Amino acid sequence: MTFLATTSTGADTDRGVIHQLLVDVGVSSSQAHAIQVYTVGPMRILLVLAIALVLSRLVKKVSRRLVGGLRLVSPFVRATPRGEDRVRTLTGVIASVLRTVIWLVAVLTILGQLDINLVPVIATATVIGAAVGFGAQSLVKDFLSGVLLLAEDQYGVGDQIVVGSGASATTGTVESVNLRVTRLRGQDGVVWYVPNGDIRTVGNNTESDSQALVDVVVPNGTDLVAAGAAAESAARAVADDPEWQGVFVDTPVFAGVQSSDNDGAVLRVTARTKPGQHFRAARELRLRVLETIRNDGLAWES
Repeated sequence: MTFLATTSTGADTDRGVIHQLLVDVGVSSSQAHAIQVYTVGPMRILLVLAIALVLSRLVKKVSRRLVGGLRLVSPFVRATPRGEDRVRTLTGVIASVLRTVIWLVAVLTILGQLDINLVPVIATATVIGAAVGFGAQSLVKDFLSGVLLLAEDQYGVGDQIVVGSGASATTGTVESVNLRVTRLRGQDGVVWYVPNGDIRTVGNNTESDSQALVDVVVPNGTDLVAAGAAAESAARAVADDPEWQGVFVDTPVFAGVQSSDNDGAVLRVTARTKPGQHFRAARELRLRVLETIRNDGLAWES
């Protein structure tokens, strides 16, 4: 009796499309209600599963387009195999996250169709999510920054980079990089762990051809024209040296006098080198230029 009363009450209050259609063709209200309950519910569940399945199949394409949009690769920077590998990795990560969200929504929708009370579950998840989100703000920031760093291929293992600017800048060689932290080894051997969320500016010395800048201070009274010619000749001799030919991209040139004060005049020599080779080349160029100017008697006594 209780079941019949419940059914009757449900039938009286039911105003579904199928229920109304069946009533219009002569089916009793209670039968129409039963048919709607036992057909519409399963059909809705099957529809939710079908939509979730289709969306999960499309996730990979959407993730690839999303990561491709994040890369923003300049036409002046050639794509690297390392960058393509990172795109595939990030595509897989984002696709997994999206699939998890899709199926979580699908499960909650199905539970709702089964008249299971989701209020306690949602309330608990909300409290836990708020607590975790509040306590892990920096972690989320690091993760999102890491996604952009990897997607844009700003630097990779083996690159020489400068993180930050001014006195607080950190210079080193990248030993590892992931979604949360970048590990650098400084020139003095110190290992630095830099959270990706703390990286606001970064300079990459090995992304493309580097520039070696060599400034030499000569005393006042030095024949600057002769000293400049000697400096350029010494620099070109280094570039022509078989031991150094693989380092230089172009012929070194004398860039002129940069400044002059009571301490003397600053002569500059510039040279384009292979990525990351400018520091090494600059040390050798500085040595050869200084020795040439001294040996030619243009400055400092031999």
